[in-house]
Amino acid sequence: SVFVEGNNLTNGVKTYGKLHLIDLAGSERLARSGAQGQQLKEAQNINKSLSALGDCIQSLVAKSKHIPFRNSKLTFFLQDSLG
Repeated sequence: SVFVEGNNLTNGVKTYGKLHLIDLAGSERLARSGAQGQQLKEAQNINKSLSALGDCIQSLVAKSKHIPFRNSKLTFFLQDSLG
């Protein structure tokens, strides 16, 4: 993660931001990739995380009472950025 702080010199207002850099290499269709062994496991885990991210976004859009952030490390990590 990259944390950024900015100061407006004109009015003295401080702003803060956060940028998450997440490597999603291997998030392709498993049948097409021909991945085996460790690469296959990594691709499966990435695809599960992306599916969990989609579930969280869908729950946020639907304004559900429960958002499944704990379903993957990715969504847990991005929890404060998603909602």
